Amino acid sequence: MSQNNVRTHRDMIRIFYILLFGLAITLSANINKEELNKLKVGALLVKDMTSNKVLYAKDADKIVKPASLTKVITVLLAIEQGNLERPITITRQMTKVEPTIAGYKVGDAIRLKDLVMAAMIKSDNDAAMAIAIAVGGSEKKFVQMMNAKAKAIGMKQTNFTNPCGYDIKKHYSTPKDLLKMTEYAIKNKQFNDISKMNGHTYYSLNKKKKFRAYTHNRLLNSYEYAVGVKTGYTSKAGPCLIARAKKDGKDCLIVMMNAKDNRWKIAEDIFEQVFLKKSPKNG
Repeated sequence: MSQNNVRTHRDMIRIFYILLFGLAITLSANINKEELNKLKVGALLVKDMTSNKVLYAKDADKIVKPASLTKVITVLLAIEQGNLERPITITRQMTKVEPTIAGYKVGDAIRLKDLVMAAMIKSDNDAAMAIAIAVGGSEKKFVQMMNAKAKAIGMKQTNFTNPCGYDIKKHYSTPKDLLKMTEYAIKNKQFNDISKMNGHTYYSLNKKKKFRAYTHNRLLNSYEYAVGVKTGYTSKAGPCLIARAKKDGKDCLIVMMNAKDNRWKIAEDIFEQVFLKKSPKNG
């Protein structure tokens, strides 16, 4: 190779890295960090899934109550076990939960797939408990499965004690771990198909009773680019949200904990910044 060719090759490499660096700066600049710093949220993570880059992080390692975000692991274990068409007979233990509930009665036969949808879409706790007992054999064994799965996917600061997300002692996670959980979950097509649904109607197999599950995720009805994934709320956790949106080949994931401000508006504003529909005032 001649010296001119070597020089040209080096120049091309230098230009490539300059452009790559410029792209990274541009992606980061899409987030108005000063604005996000002012938000009344307990913790916040924003990740550009296209570039695999965290664009914003506030208290990513903070120990938090995951509330019903817990159900992402609950339904994943059911989906990965398979045989979702099998009927699950509702027992008394499955109904001993607090609202939100679907309202199953002892003896109702519900497809496992419908339980997964009810737990994910409407966040029904009787559906989550039914999944736990049916898949794990008991709630205790299922919780062991939850923690084993959490460990396997790199959730190092998480401990689950129940499949629903109750604020029971030692039931905790971190925003960073919840992001890892979601990144793992969205690799599963069945999970994605369910998490972006805004409603589901189903029937018990033996008594033909009708049940309806409507989503609590307002983004799915108000923001055209939203594609999931899960809401959560308890008095201790506050309003929580894992949200995902996709537009023009761009993919963004948000984990928001204990939002004192409107979590739907916050999420939509962040998505709009990442998708370059709005021009932030600063980087």
